[in-house]
Amino acid sequence: MYNLLSKSIGQIAFVTPNLDDTIKTYYDKFNIKDWEVYYYGPELLNLMKYKGQNSSFNLKIGLTYFGRTRVEFIQPVDGDSIHRDFLKEHKYGVQHLGIYVDCLEEEKKIAIKEGFDIVMEGAGFGMDGDGHFAYLDTIEKFGVIYEIIERPIQKKLPTYIISKETFYHE
Repeated sequence: MYNLLSKSIGQIAFVTPNLDDTIKTYYDKFNIKDWEVYYYGPELLNLMKYKGQNSSFNLKIGLTYFGRTRVEFIQPVDGDSIHRDFLKEHKYGVQHLGIYVDCLEEEKKIAIKEGFDIVMEGAGFGMDGDGHFAYLDTIEKFGVIYEIIERPIQKKLPTYIISKETFYHE
């Protein structure tokens, strides 16, 4: 039996067609004002796969917190990705739940043994080229995608930071 869900959900992730508009809306409606924005693509990642094949994709990612809950908003920019697939079908919304694991390669082996395919993965977003994420094909059975994430020892700095003081001039 796979005990993945005995671990805590580390993040809730939405897919959006326009990250900047989404950030502005969350600021205007809920006063969510501190965001780290990253570009995940070939410049950052040393491994990129989509449906088992080497791939190239670019994602614009905004990270923030709703209280103590880590929230991620992803805008697919180009290339094939499960995020682009989600937008085509759903337009916007919660797409996956992220679960932090100690060793992603071990978790992938267990997931595959339990019958879950890896639909997309990437690695190399840490300062030392570490950090790895993989999305499990769980949408049909569970209504949401589960992402397994091995955090890097040290995160790279965001491409930019958005805050009330630096982004929105009132």
